Amino acid sequence: METLSIAKSFEGTQGVYRHRSDACQCDMTFAVFLPPQARERPVPLLWYLSGLTCTHQNVMDKGEYRKAAAELGVAIICPDTSPRGDDIPDEKDNWQFGSGAGFYLDATEVPWSANYRMATYVGEELPELVAANFPVDMNRQSIFGHSMGGHGALTLALKNPGRFKSVSAFAPISRPMVAGWSRPAFEKYLGADEAAWRAYDSVALIEDGHRVPELLVDQGKADGFLDDGLRPWLLEEACEKAGIPLTLNMRDGYDHSYFFISTFMADHIKWHAERLS
Repeated sequence: METLSIAKSFEGTQGVYRHRSDACQCDMTFAVFLPPQARERPVPLLWYLSGLTCTHQNVMDKGEYRKAAAELGVAIICPDTSPRGDDIPDEKDNWQFGSGAGFYLDATEVPWSANYRMATYVGEELPELVAANFPVDMNRQSIFGHSMGGHGALTLALKNPGRFKSVSAFAPISRPMVAGWSRPAFEKYLGADEAAWRAYDSVALIEDGHRVPELLVDQGKADGFLDDGLRPWLLEEACEKAGIPLTLNMRDGYDHSYFFISTFMADHIKWHAERLS
């Protein structure tokens, strides 16, 4: 593991790191913020998964998470959203597929299956690396994310009961199997058999019996992707039928941007910290 940068922030440290990924068969970059409490003891870990077109850098620069994380003694890890490199297959003119759009799934279709294995990377490989190199308590993990990353956070939590103490999302893609901006990517990554898609769709997972103790979702009412891509009411209906407590905050005037995320970031970190304590 190579350290790319270290900076002091709110008495903690913001680091950026690079390593060779066996899952994705390329170099991967991720960011970790360690609060000042990590100098004395292992601290709980909160995963943040970013959305389409993003890298680890977007939330690190615009997410405004470090002050709350330092005050509450929580480490924040921000992985990349896809494999990257000149040798990685891509559709350079398609922002909804390929580089920056890994959808936190393991592709099964050639040529994507060789590298686009983000479910294994985020769910297995990166946690092992983090546990071996940082003073974090892997028995106290939670997860959240934005948009495509909200989809990833929900699906990982639903498929790994007991691993995460809590899960939340900003404007998640609630039903990617049917959403206009994710359905084409699912077909390219996973093939034409829609039965295979259900493992990466939050509503389908809930329908199929997967559960989490509770959910927190924030969604902007002025989000331009609300009707075609996000559809939080589908998640709300699935949670109601399954008996999963869902707090869905529909925020007047807020869009899909980091202005929205940064406004409610501290609320989410506090909510997770309470469940990690």
